[in-house]
Amino acid sequence: MKFSTYDPGEFYDELFEGIGRPRRGSALLLRKFASLADGELRKRQQAAERVILNMGMTFGVYGSDGGQEHIFPFDIVPRIVTASDWSHIESGLQQRIRALNCFLDDIYHGQKILKDGVIPGELIYSCKGFQPVCMGLNPPRGIWCHIAGIDLVRIGDGRFYVLEDNNRCPSGVAYVLEARQVMKRTFPELFEAYRVRPVDEYPSRLLSTLQFLSDLPDPTIVILTPGSYNSAYYEHSLLAQKMGVELVEAGDLAVIDGSVHMRTTKGSQRVDVIYRRINDDFLDPLVFRPDSLLGIPGIMAAYKNGRVAIVNAPGTGVSDDKAVYAYVPKIINYYLAEEPLLPNVPTYVCWENRDRAYVLEHLDELVVKATNEAGGYGMMIGPQASKQEREDCARRIQADPRNYIAQPTLALSRVPTLVEDHIEGRHVDLRPYVLFGRDVYVLPGGMTRVALRKGSLVVNSSQGGGNKDTWVLS
Repeated sequence: MKFSTYDPGEFYDELFEGIGRPRRGSALLLRKFASLADGELRKRQQAAERVILNMGMTFGVYGSDGGQEHIFPFDIVPRIVTASDWSHIESGLQQRIRALNCFLDDIYHGQKILKDGVIPGELIYSCKGFQPVCMGLNPPRGIWCHIAGIDLVRIGDGRFYVLEDNNRCPSGVAYVLEARQVMKRTFPELFEAYRVRPVDEYPSRLLSTLQFLSDLPDPTIVILTPGSYNSAYYEHSLLAQKMGVELVEAGDLAVIDGSVHMRTTKGSQRVDVIYRRINDDFLDPLVFRPDSLLGIPGIMAAYKNGRVAIVNAPGTGVSDDKAVYAYVPKIINYYLAEEPLLPNVPTYVCWENRDRAYVLEHLDELVVKATNEAGGYGMMIGPQASKQEREDCARRIQADPRNYIAQPTLALSRVPTLVEDHIEGRHVDLRPYVLFGRDVYVLPGGMTRVALRKGSLVVNSSQGGGNKDTWVLS
């Protein structure tokens, strides 16, 4: 496979500084790939895809034909992150998650940040993720957001920026774990030569985070899933298996005498910690949506009375609203008296008159996002949109400005990617995973999502994106 003629183009490339000039840390990998016989890299890619098929590494796409499961697209060329880059990312994410937890606790108690005028109160009260029922709630150990997936991008200046916070039920970590297994099987010799930091301790770290929330020495922990038709069901079942805990659905749980119990073949068993993969709205039909069949009646009362821990705490969605995201630098400064180590991408909040006017005048330059959507849905990329699409977007913004933000169209960094029998650059982002328990742990690596379509900036798997292994060097 020839890498000598690979052209990074005008973009920041994660493996190359220029044509024929590997970045620090990637030279060994590239020499290995270059030494392979013609067609060998393609053969190993196909072997990796067979492993993924046998693993059943799938995801669901809502609205696709019958909501069918798809094999998760995977590219064999990894991304490499140097130790110094990772140290900066790790510190920045630890800072961010601590500040967001301070914010959540304040929002559901004294709301000092609103009274001090740092964030408009109306922005919070109009947030779909804000749950008035959580006012005064005290989650175990005082932690609201225990698990976060924070999306980062690197652009032309070589710096990492935070693109989005995912603080409700972030998904994708299963693909990180499985991608590493695939790469170890496909290129065992590279893992002997490289000092790649492991990712396989994540399930034990997650289990420790969940155990920390109970005073019992051996609490009963379950993962609550919406069921096999959920797009992330593969991940739910994998994490349950690796942690050795039960994977349950609503029908398996009931509130009895104020506590949550699980039905087992040996009778009822009390549950102490629930890692829920269900959004707030469906968690308890007595408190949230009364038509929910996915939740457990009475679970919120049990939670408020300290009879069970729920991870993440209900109400955390207010912290990953895309309009609230724009205020996170101020949130960090307000609670920690520090400057953000990882900057935000410049963001225009259509809620504000001046920002909205700018956005409407520059729709052909901007990426517009709905504040409560995920997976690339509700997004308009101005430079790639038709005139009709931009006009439709303008009408939606004017009708409901609170529901939209806009950001510059970023030249995301690229990683060489195998395309049929040759290499081409493809845009990527990075979703590291953060656990907040006894301390704050950042999984060394994360999911490098890759836009597999040429020229595309949309990395979401539901929109044609795939996954690469992320190697953090020690």
